[in-house]
Order: sequence, then structure tokens, then C-alpha cells
Amino acid sequence: MEPPSAPAHRQHVPWHRLLLAVSLLSFWNLPTAAQIIIESVSFNTTEGRDALLLVHNATENILGYSWYKGERIENNQLIISFRVDNQVNITGPAHSSREIIYPNGTLLLQNATQNDTGYYTLLVTKNDLQRESATVQLLVYPPVTKPIIEANSTTVTELKDTAVLKCLTNDTDVSTRWLFNGQSLLLTERKTLSQDNRTLTIEPVRREDAGDYQCEVSNPGNSSLSDPLRLDVKCKRPLTCGLMLYLPGGFHYP
Repeated sequence: MEPPSAPAHRQHVPWHRLLLAVSLLSFWNLPTAAQIIIESVSFNTTEGRDALLLVHNATENILGYSWYKGERIENNQLIISFRVDNQVNITGPAHSSREIIYPNGTLLLQNATQNDTGYYTLLVTKNDLQRESATVQLLVYPPVTKPIIEANSTTVTELKDTAVLKCLTNDTDVSTRWLFNGQSLLLTERKTLSQDNRTLTIEPVRREDAGDYQCEVSNPGNSSLSDPLRLDVKCKRPLTCGLMLYLPGGFHYP
């Protein structure tokens, strides 16, 4: 999606940054055939990136746009407004010096922080002084730190030992997934996860379980992957290592 061609005050904007997502919440007092739409340019992100509240479907007879922090249109919550006819913008009490408004009403919030999470309301004033408004919710997620894996043992014996791997992180409200040799781990009757997915148990281990294990923690804005932990599996009977027997149903390790 192409960004607006230029900001209202001609300031250069670093569009190479990733743009923060907003989720569409609700509209009111809008004609059905021409609702103002504030579009999400991507889906969620972490703090430090930019938020772009992109406006669509505004009619041509626009007098001006005004953005407010919160769900209500209150003067003390005005962020910034733009007058279309004279191309002038005015900042309000809620302006943090990081917001830029464009001639089509789109709002850019630079270097978003978690304090920017909340509702934003756009007020559109037409030349006949009729007004329309729309509200969106902006979600800014904290960065996710790199997890580490802790194991009860990194060298285990096949068909005898149990391997327990724990994904350690101080982050809250994150999801966890496991990878084996760079691919998503497939769970089996022997490979089970704890309720929070933080602990992987392999009971008993088999030779094919040897390899690199990683865990990834994520929130809707970003994710982080642990370094690989190598699990080595020793043969139960060293003299039979590498041998396979053909039994009914296929080949099996002795």
C-alpha cells in the first residue's frame, strides 16, 4: 500500500520504517454508502515503530480533519487538525510532537510507545459544516526478550531416560512454540507439552529424538527465538547402534 504523497507541513517522513497496526473498532453517524474507513496497514507491532491511521472514503467537500486521543471529541484531547482550503495544521494539547497529519486526514504516529495504546477518534468537518466521526483502537505491544532452553540432561539413553526441556522467559502474555531441527515440532504420544507450552517432555526418548531444539515466544507484535539446544541420544545397547531389524510392520531399532 502506497503512503500519502506528502505530509501537511512538508516534513520528510522515513517510510522505510515498519508501520504500526490499528484495529478497526466502530463507526457512528456515517452514511452507509460512504463510510469513512481507517485502515490497518499491518497487523500489530512492537513499540518503537510507527503507527499509520490511514483514512479512506472521505468525500471531496471536506473543510478539515481533526484527531483526538480517546473515544470522545473533547478540546483538551485534540492531537492535531488540518484545514483543507488553506493547507494549515494546528496542534492541540494532546500533541506529543510525534504526530503528523496528511492532507487526506491520515495520521502518522512516529516511534510509538506502550503509552500510545488506546482509542483515537477522527472528526471530519464538511464544507456545509456537517460532521462525521470514526474511532479506532491502537495496540502497541512490548518487545519480546530472547528465551533460553533448560534441560534436565542433554545426553540421554534411548528407551530408558526421559528428556524434559523448559523454555525460560520473563515475558508475560506471550505464546510459546517449539521447533526441532528448524521445523515446527510434531507432538506424539511420547512428546507432550505442559498446559502453558513452556515445558516439553519426551518419554521415553528414542534415537530419532536426537537433534536441535528451540523455543519461540511471541505476542501479536513480535517474537523471539532461543538459541538451539542439542539433545544427544545414546544407544541402549552400544553393540547394536546403527542396526535395524525388520519386524512385522516395518524396520525397528533393536
